[in-house]
This record gives sequence, structure tokens and C-alpha cells, in this order.
Amino acid sequence: MDWGMKNRLSKIIRPQDGRCLMLAVDHGYFLGPTERLENAAKTIAPLLPYADSLMLTRGILRNCVPAERDIPIVLRVSGGTSIVGEDLSKETITTSIEEAIKLNVSCLALSIFVGSKYEHQTLASLGKLVDEGEKYGIPVLAVTAVGKEMGRDARYLGLACRVAAELGAHVVKTYYCDNFEKVVEACPVPLVVAGGKKLPEMDALKLAHDAVTHGASGVDMGRNIWQSDYPVAMVKAVKAIVHGKADVKEAYDVFLREREKAKTKEPQKIVKAISRSADFD
Repeated sequence: MDWGMKNRLSKIIRPQDGRCLMLAVDHGYFLGPTERLENAAKTIAPLLPYADSLMLTRGILRNCVPAERDIPIVLRVSGGTSIVGEDLSKETITTSIEEAIKLNVSCLALSIFVGSKYEHQTLASLGKLVDEGEKYGIPVLAVTAVGKEMGRDARYLGLACRVAAELGAHVVKTYYCDNFEKVVEACPVPLVVAGGKKLPEMDALKLAHDAVTHGASGVDMGRNIWQSDYPVAMVKAVKAIVHGKADVKEAYDVFLREREKAKTKEPQKIVKAISRSADFD
């Protein structure tokens, strides 16, 4: 592995502890204006100081993330379908390697759909993307997407993760499951666990804790952070688990403390807004 590849990977997975907290904000590429991600710039801004990296598309990167912010980018380069389309698994590469280089990204990401109708197409795209990335020292993250007809068990996820690694993925994003240690053991590259659908805060923190405790290098969370009523409190709590080795209770205490701080600021914001709108002259 060359210096550039190692350098970019070190920005995604911290060499100090081998852990990562990725913030996923790429949902709009097939879901459109997802709840609480309608205004992506507004959602992303307060969370930037606490995430290790951002996973997003080039459109959101260009328009919603200030160029002066120094945060590693995991660029989603696959797509081509939407929630109302024929089949979500019919993805292809939608962003060129030249574009990724211009955007100064640290990692490329695409989904693979093992066991789907378009399995071959997505796996072939992964192989091509790895070849392109290797030319320029840019690592590739493979997302083991799971359709409604596919189970999220250790047997299936173990298969999908191993196939991704065999085709050259440098990191694999997958789901947590029972016997997750078996998935980790069979995959020779780091695994990052997806947050998935919105859960109660305590449950989401348990998911993050279980993932890293059982071998994941970290989490890539989106909805479980920015769909929380207190997203900054939530990202700090997840960070306490991933990098601070906090247990679930300790992390939830972080969330509660930060939530209370946010609540005390809310009345001040309202007063200031009223003051600005009033005409005292």
C-alpha cells in the first residue's frame, strides 16, 4: 500500500485507536429530501466538529459543505436509481475518478447488492472502482446494501463482506447482526457498521457499542444522529463510545447532559429572535 493510500485511510480510521465515526448524509441520492435532511447545509454544519469524516455525494459536498472546513470526505460515487424507480439494486458508477480527485476526497464509496438481480453489475463496478482508486492512491469503501428480500444475518453479511474484500475494497460498511464476530473474523479489511433506521437514542447507542465491542472499526451513522431532536448531543454521545470507550450508560449520560445544555439555550434563541423582530425605535 502506497503512502497516499495509507494517508487517506488514516483520515478515515484514526491510527491512534483504529476507530472511526463517519457521518452519513448521502441519503438524498435515492430518497430525495429525507426528513431533517431537507436543508443539508443546516443539518451538517453543527455536526462537523464532532465527526471524523462525512459520507455524501458530490452535489451535497459542493453546495452544502464549506470548502474551508477541514474534514475528510467519503464520496459516494454510485447511484442511478431512486425510491420510485424500477429496482434500487440497479446501481452504477455515477462520478468519475477525476471528479473525486478534484474534490480532494479521502475515500470512494459505492454499494454492492449481493444476491440481487443486479449483483453482477454492482460487483463489477466495485472491481473497476478499486482499479481506478489504486491508480491514484484513493481507498474504496464498499457498502453491503441489503434489500427487503435479503436477511441481515451473519451468514449473508459474512458472504457480502468477504466478497467485497476479495474484490479489493479497503473498508466495508455493513450492518450489525447476531454473531457479528464471525463476520469480522472472515473479513480481512476493517468493517464499519451502518446506523440504519432511526432508533430511540439509548438503542442507537447500544448498537454503536455492540458494534465496536464485537470487532467493528466504527460506525457510519446518519438518521440516528441528525433525526434526533438533539443531534449535537447524540453525535457527542456516539463519539464517547467510538473514541472514548464509554459504555452505553456513560454515553447516554453524555447525551442527557448535552441535551440539557441545548435546552437551556433554546429560550435564549427565542428571546433573541423576538428582540430582532421587534421595532423599539
